[in-house]
Amino acid sequence: MEEIKAYRYLPASAARIRENVFIKEQGFFDEFDHLDSMATHLVLYYNTISAATCRFYPFEEEGAYVIGRIAVVKEYRGKGLGTHLIQEAEKRIKEAGGTRALLAAQTLASGFYEKQGYTAFGDIFLEEHCPHTWMRKAL
Repeated sequence: MEEIKAYRYLPASAARIRENVFIKEQGFFDEFDHLDSMATHLVLYYNTISAATCRFYPFEEEGAYVIGRIAVVKEYRGKGLGTHLIQEAEKRIKEAGGTRALLAAQTLASGFYEKQGYTAFGDIFLEEHCPHTWMRKAL
């Protein structure tokens, strides 16, 4: 049983998931930033366990929102939770009047986002030590 909850602040459950996935697993350092205070945070609970998270916030272009910090706890990967989380973020962005979503995907994960309807644009760039590419989708 899945349930997705939205928060206007960074809940401890989302921070824990991001710390485990991005800092401990992937070796990032600058995980938490000023955008956390302006973002909506989604946490997907799988049988009451916080299993996945992401955040989204308005971008500088009219109608654009950025979805980011998409993370699924290792034990829950392969169950479609990332897809459900992105779909929920897109639904909420549309409800807020958004017309497109952007995300900075780790290049190794870009195939996953392509399956969700995102297309890459621009040059590959490094975020800390990891190559990323910007991707977008009309909503």
